[in-house]
Amino acid sequence: MTSPVVLFDLDGTLVDPAGAITGGIAAALEAHGIEVPDEQTLKSFIGPPLQTSLIVLPGVTEELIPQLIDHYREGYIREGMAASEVYPGIRELLEALRAEGVLLAVATSKPEPQAVRLLKIQGLLDLFDVVSGSDPDETVPHTSKGPILASALERLPQAEASAPMVMVGDRKFDVEGAARNTMPCIGVTWGYAPEGELEAHGAAAVVSSADELRRQITEQLDEQLGAQRAGEHAEASAQQMTS
Repeated sequence: MTSPVVLFDLDGTLVDPAGAITGGIAAALEAHGIEVPDEQTLKSFIGPPLQTSLIVLPGVTEELIPQLIDHYREGYIREGMAASEVYPGIRELLEALRAEGVLLAVATSKPEPQAVRLLKIQGLLDLFDVVSGSDPDETVPHTSKGPILASALERLPQAEASAPMVMVGDRKFDVEGAARNTMPCIGVTWGYAPEGELEAHGAAAVVSSADELRRQITEQLDEQLGAQRAGEHAEASAQQMTS
């Protein structure tokens, strides 16, 4: 039997950074004499690659980015990971999916070693078959989240190409990455997307609780499985007619 696959974003989807990311970025900017933007702008930095967000700020140069990232990373590793919290109902959702034989993966723009460490601190690491993240050097740009999802799928050797799959995330980057890998994306409202962003970028559904998310995951996977079976039936019928 083909095992379905569910991929999850990390920050804003599984784990609430609880101000650790925005506060860390603000502290790094302040320490280097850069004006700290408003809270809404800082929140928009959660999701895309950090260097991509920083470079648009007045006073930030390419030469300064490695220093800002190092400053941010030190504080985040020291305090931010432990301050983060798993969103309500997420742990139970993951445990239920795993018990049903669903293959689970994390696909995040966070550097992979940091993602693994955060999941371990939060007691979620053992619930995932694969953790796929960005380059450990946060100054190395990546064009989109598509390759991160593709890497997660490649590293799931037990996953079949025909398996029903769905991505879960809180930003447009998750929706776009899922589309590049020909799978639907369920958006969650408890993350950091501006109002209407997920719908505007084509999320298959947008949910506001872990219970809703569970129902939507089941619906999306069942829909794919049904379409697959219908296709197989049609193909078998066509072969019978020509034989």
